[in-house]
Amino acid sequence: MPCAAFIRCIEPGVRMIARTTVSSDTPLVELRRVSKRFVKSLDIAAKIGNAFGAGVEEQVVHAVDRIDLRVAAGEVVGLVGESGCGKSTLGRLAIGLLAPTEGERLWRGASLTGMSAAEARKAQLKMQMIFQDPYASLNPRLRVVDIVGEAPVVHRVITAKQQVEYVGLMLNKVGLDPTLMRRYPHQFSGGQRARIGIARALAVKPEFLVCDESVAALDVSIQAQVLNLFMDLKAALNLTYLFISHDLGVVQYIADRVVVMYLGRVVESAPAAKLFNQPNHPYTQALLSEVGRVEPKKRTFVPIAGEIPSPLHPPPGCHFHPRCPHAMPVCREVVPALIEVSPRHYSACHLNTVGTQG
Repeated sequence: MPCAAFIRCIEPGVRMIARTTVSSDTPLVELRRVSKRFVKSLDIAAKIGNAFGAGVEEQVVHAVDRIDLRVAAGEVVGLVGESGCGKSTLGRLAIGLLAPTEGERLWRGASLTGMSAAEARKAQLKMQMIFQDPYASLNPRLRVVDIVGEAPVVHRVITAKQQVEYVGLMLNKVGLDPTLMRRYPHQFSGGQRARIGIARALAVKPEFLVCDESVAALDVSIQAQVLNLFMDLKAALNLTYLFISHDLGVVQYIADRVVVMYLGRVVESAPAAKLFNQPNHPYTQALLSEVGRVEPKKRTFVPIAGEIPSPLHPPPGCHFHPRCPHAMPVCREVVPALIEVSPRHYSACHLNTVGTQG
């Protein structure tokens, strides 16, 4: 049955999405063994304190830990997980807003680090991001014509003389009146600002968009409209999405494939229908059990035990073992490999290798 949260969303008319048939050729975007650590170095006071035996250590946040990710051309990949699991960091790594501590980024099978500067810039322009907060992601001191039109002029997609006409076309694409382009962001509603953010990303003619909680800050009825817009644009412009969201109901209906993260690692990946109907990893099972569903019978709500550990000191072995009801001694010591448990369905759980998972 559909998730209750999404049923509320589709009441204004979210259209059902036809699943994309994705080929197994070279992916459009690929991350190989990518990690990201944020290090807070010791300041002078801490260094002086250590000289007297204070024992202060550098703080290292393990945001993303050796992740492999492939996104095929034309695919919609949903990226889900609890807050703090590293979803947004992974999205920023995918498009180059953050440099990985370790690992490699590839565009159409070619390493971005191995490209010439001109080739890398050209590839980078094909990857854009739509941010979560439509209020904070737009410069309040710029008019919409400059917010949307500056980047295509700078990157020579258009000339300065073409800016006004081009911005009008972009606003039309996202369902906004071009006559409003001289206004400032504060003069628009949240839904309109979200559309401006989409127009800004589209203005440089990207092929790959990372949508970071792009509908989370919007009213439910406006979410429906923006989701429809995303899919219309995908069909019209042949776009590829990495759709980051905490709303599993939205992901179930928009994504071709779903990737589940927990504390910096991918724990499960599968086609959307398979993951929602046959989740394999205990964390995915727990996540789906917490989603409201429209069912005639009552069911007992059992929350995930405990809280997500700190990325400053992640648990050894499987990161989920302190909260997992099926944890075994091996889970506390060995990092489980992401293995194929059925066609195109991957899971990182020791239960799959000991034969106790049904």
